[in-house]
Amino acid sequence: MNIYENIVILNASLADEEIETASAKIKDLITNSGGEILNADVWGRKKLAYEIKKQKKGFYLFLVFKSPSAAVKKLENYYKTFEPVIKYMVIKLEKKQAEAALKSSLPAPARQTASVEAAASRDARDEKTEPKIGA
Repeated sequence: MNIYENIVILNASLADEEIETASAKIKDLITNSGGEILNADVWGRKKLAYEIKKQKKGFYLFLVFKSPSAAVKKLENYYKTFEPVIKYMVIKLEKKQAEAALKSSLPAPARQTASVEAAASRDARDEKTEPKIGA
């Protein structure tokens, strides 16, 4: 299975309950198609750079998920007919990008531990390579 990033812009004029229902339908479609959601971020209502389908604002939903490619085609077809979606983009991540996405999808304490370990190894490496001044 491949890892994908997905940004969905929903119609911002919908009520909060309708937006939650629409995002739940999208997440259910991914999981029911054999996928696994790794990270789901709600960016909320934001002004669009340009008007889309007579809308000046959109509700942004960002997903990182693991899925077979057939499920992605099914998801894209669903977006084309699903009324609340005004714009979407699904991108297949390369190996390095997928690793970074997996790291960012870790819970906050695990991310902090990983960043502390990375900083410690970087500091140890720097100590070995720094020239001694005045020696």
